[in-house]
Amino acid sequence: MDRKKFVAFLCVLALVCALPGPGPVQTADAPAQVTVDGPPLVALTFDDGPRSSTTGPLLDGLELREVPATFFLVGSRIPGNEDLVRRMAADGHQIGIHTYDHVKLKGLSRRDFDLQVGRTRALITDLVGEGNYWLRPPYGLIDEKARSWCGGPIILWSVDPEDWKDDDVGRVVSAVVDHASDGDIILMHDLFPSSEQAALQVVDALLEKGFCFVTVEQLMEERGAAPEAGARCRSFPKK
Repeated sequence: MDRKKFVAFLCVLALVCALPGPGPVQTADAPAQVTVDGPPLVALTFDDGPRSSTTGPLLDGLELREVPATFFLVGSRIPGNEDLVRRMAADGHQIGIHTYDHVKLKGLSRRDFDLQVGRTRALITDLVGEGNYWLRPPYGLIDEKARSWCGGPIILWSVDPEDWKDDDVGRVVSAVVDHASDGDIILMHDLFPSSEQAALQVVDALLEKGFCFVTVEQLMEERGAAPEAGARCRSFPKK
């Protein structure tokens, strides 16, 4: 077993050992407060894909390292890349929605919202089956009407290296590694070769620092956070 796989194995083992045992029954007036021991957790997320030239190599690299991620897909990019979406699900990655045409979710009618979000959800469901396909709004923008229609939590982020600004892999890696902390949701994009290269270097560097990677859904589960419809989610640090 190579070093990267060994570190990933230790992450899984640490997570299992850190799972809380049975505790007192919680009531509606006293919601559960979960304090989790163990390694720091981060969720690595990717917007704007899938794209064969970059998403494919990224999936290869994540598989080699046994690291899960969360992919927020643009619906119009799914046709022709169906195998990539199927692979995401088969490899244990979480899949979410980033609208059909990468539009701002502000001021839309219900019909237009459904064309952007519902249509993308239907495409994903047809490929990989029913699931919790949570929403990340493009640019992080969403109004109250759209929040009420989304049917699940709105996944934002707490670390943004702005990997779309340039092709400087080193800058992007430093912008994540120097600022990442427990419970962070990291925003990247699987559109550019430099972003794919930077993401894998980020994974290697954070694994070396003792971080473990989980999907957004796993992060919420580990931290005892309920996936409330319309709730904006940026990070889930230990309590």
